[in-house]
Amino acid sequence: MATLKLSLRPGERIFINGAVMRVDRKVSLELLNDATFLLESHVMQPSDATTALRQLYFLIQTMLIAPETAAEATDAFRKTYPLLMAAFSNPGVRSGLMDVADQVERARPFEALRTLRALIPIEDAILAGGGAKTGVPAAHPALSADEPRLMEKTA
Repeated sequence: MATLKLSLRPGERIFINGAVMRVDRKVSLELLNDATFLLESHVMQPSDATTALRQLYFLIQTMLIAPETAAEATDAFRKTYPLLMAAFSNPGVRSGLMDVADQVERARPFEALRTLRALIPIEDAILAGGGAKTGVPAAHPALSADEPRLMEKTA
């Protein structure tokens, strides 16, 4: 892996291999080997996981932030994925979800989150234009009850 340089602002947090780090001043970090990380600006709070794709994002983020629950989160993803594919008729969203599934199966959750971040505005537009007509659920019930519990383990 090539060296990856990250710049963090004072007070910013970063999640690296399940550890939460906060910096007290502006700092640059160089990751010299493979590491699983997530910047604080990309972390979704449980209260923000209000739509199907946001809940899926939260689920995949759990794989990064809480490695001890990654297997459980991956199982939940595998159960949720076919339901989401059935719920969305938008070709762009369906194609993106297939990419996300491939990325998760290849143990590339960071890439999956990036793909989902691009899909969320499409979901928002669908919902704003009448999600009931497209069969898009506002929230996926299979995720809403369990996933906040997964996030609590990291606090």
